[in-house]
Amino acid sequence: MNYIDIEFDKLTRSIENIVTGDVFDTELVLLNSKNKNEIRKYDWLFDWHSQLDLIDREVYKLTIIGNPNVIQGLISFSDRGDHIYINLIESSEFNRGKNKIYYGVPGNLVAFVCKVSFEKGYDGFVAFDAKTNLIKHYQETISATHFKGTRMFIKPDSALKLVNQYFKQV
Repeated sequence: MNYIDIEFDKLTRSIENIVTGDVFDTELVLLNSKNKNEIRKYDWLFDWHSQLDLIDREVYKLTIIGNPNVIQGLISFSDRGDHIYINLIESSEFNRGKNKIYYGVPGNLVAFVCKVSFEKGYDGFVAFDAKTNLIKHYQETISATHFKGTRMFIKPDSALKLVNQYFKQV
């Protein structure tokens, strides 16, 4: 089991340059095993190539519109029949830590998964397993609900807020 280990720095309208405050429109593109060469293993903390090989996963890359070759973040999720489960999420190396370039990458990725949940008729329900030390952070930043153990979920009202923040419609 992978535990979600990403901090939400700021919920933005898309992604926002930390220095200038400029906001850039983004798009999420489905990847598959044929796209492995787009993900250089040494740029990421997790093994995204193995995620692409699993048949129960969808992996999306977040890019700025007009700049599809620079991946801002990645997310892997599974359709569980009545909700979406986030397997893995990661900001690119240049969007982590004190010297990151953009705010909003994790929020953008999770908002997208909430949007997918609505589109599939799951009312925005999204689940994930959090690192224990981040449970409170997820409750405070994205209004996730702690279920038990490390399992958390995003309810319809919280999912709708995220979708409206990033996509302006469901």
